[in-house]
Amino acid sequence: MSTTQDRSSDAGGTASAGRAAMNLEVLVIPVSDADRAKDFYGSLGWRLDADRGGGEFRLVQFTPPGSGCSVQFGTNLTPAEPGSAQALLLTVTDIEATRDDLVRRGVEISEVFHCATGTACRFRDGDGPFQRVSGPARGHTSYSSFATLSDPDGNGWLLQEVTARLPGRSTPAPGRHSHLQRTWRAR
Repeated sequence: MSTTQDRSSDAGGTASAGRAAMNLEVLVIPVSDADRAKDFYGSLGWRLDADRGGGEFRLVQFTPPGSGCSVQFGTNLTPAEPGSAQALLLTVTDIEATRDDLVRRGVEISEVFHCATGTACRFRDGDGPFQRVSGPARGHTSYSSFATLSDPDGNGWLLQEVTARLPGRSTPAPGRHSHLQRTWRAR
């Protein structure tokens, strides 16, 4: 089976004959100070789902608005080096409104940018395919405008504006994650 065949078949998350649905539920990110990270992710406007344990083990979980996937961090959750998680992608429907909201919340975030060619510049700024251009992509082309931010340990987040999903990609159906149906927009 080719990658193209696999990607084109039922990417919407529903089980098909002989294949069980798999949904990404949680990402574990490495941090050095759970309380400092908790303050940061709370400042983003994310919902606090859990704060359990203490001492040698602690688990803190947050969910971004509208997301079916949460992040966890804490004490002794991962052997990964604090700050080593990079290019963690968050999609937004209006990158400028989202950036403005985060700035109002006191979050340090880059200016909105797009790539001179392609989309490789979302991973780093540089020459050739990595060259960044200030401002959103012309016409707010889907998957083409970005902004970056980092948590206090340096774990890197990338906001990507998605105005129209690629074929086979879908957003949760209304009510599927009813507790997450808030949109991340300026208030």
